[in-house]
Amino acid sequence: MATELNRPRVDEMDAAVAAMREWQIQGAPMQLHPGDIAWYRQLGAETAAAAVRTWSRDGRLLAVGLLDGPDVLRMTTAPDARQDRELAERVVADVVDPDRGVLPEGAVNVEAPMDSLLQELLPEHGWVSEDPWTPLRRDLADPVEDPGLRIAVTDEALAPVQTAVHRSAFGSPGFTVERWRNMAAGPMFADARCLLAYDADGEAVATATVWSAGPGRPGLIEPMGVHADHRGKGHGRAMNLAAAAALREMGASSVIVCTPSSNPGGVAAYASAGFRILPEVRDLCRKD
Repeated sequence: MATELNRPRVDEMDAAVAAMREWQIQGAPMQLHPGDIAWYRQLGAETAAAAVRTWSRDGRLLAVGLLDGPDVLRMTTAPDARQDRELAERVVADVVDPDRGVLPEGAVNVEAPMDSLLQELLPEHGWVSEDPWTPLRRDLADPVEDPGLRIAVTDEALAPVQTAVHRSAFGSPGFTVERWRNMAAGPMFADARCLLAYDADGEAVATATVWSAGPGRPGLIEPMGVHADHRGKGHGRAMNLAAAAALREMGASSVIVCTPSSNPGGVAAYASAGFRILPEVRDLCRKD
């Protein structure tokens, strides 16, 4: 059977996320994580589902993509389908043709695993590699150092604090308590923890959300940020240690994160918390 492009309904999202959990393999190249889709659910279940595209063949899900905004497709595939030519050619056909309902005309980006055949086929259509990102990974076989700050797990009562720290850290006024509730109400949040770090004065200084893909699989930090009034004090390192410790407690084999290479401070904060810097990855871009 031919590969088919689909737009999953809200009630079909669990199956897509379940497949993605299975695709998270220790040591695999950086790829779209179930936590990325779970984080997107802050915009509402319907909006999150509308941003997802899946590719299946003969009833088996082979690839999942998330439209992280109208012009960016972040995607991954089943590990054994990375070099599946029929799948790759179908994805390319769907991505390059605006009428397929994946990406619009004009300048757009695709993020795909670096070992995917897409990395070879899209450049044949004039796409170029740009926007370097730095992936980092920390193995969680051994205990994680004490972060040196008090760490709290965010619940409904702490949601206003969590969202306030996030808005300050990222300059993103849209992350409200209502959005946090949307995210926390999703079934995928059962595999997540939102964390807050407090300094010696009792001030909330940093936040991170961690996402498990299940025991023995890599977990994700998405996102981590330090309040704008409390930067330069090592709180980013402490927050990353706390995030790694939380994922280890949840059974994750490792913790992964990816940050723009243009943000050396962010890369340094992860490296200082024992994360190993991996080779850069790049988006594939169509200029016009």
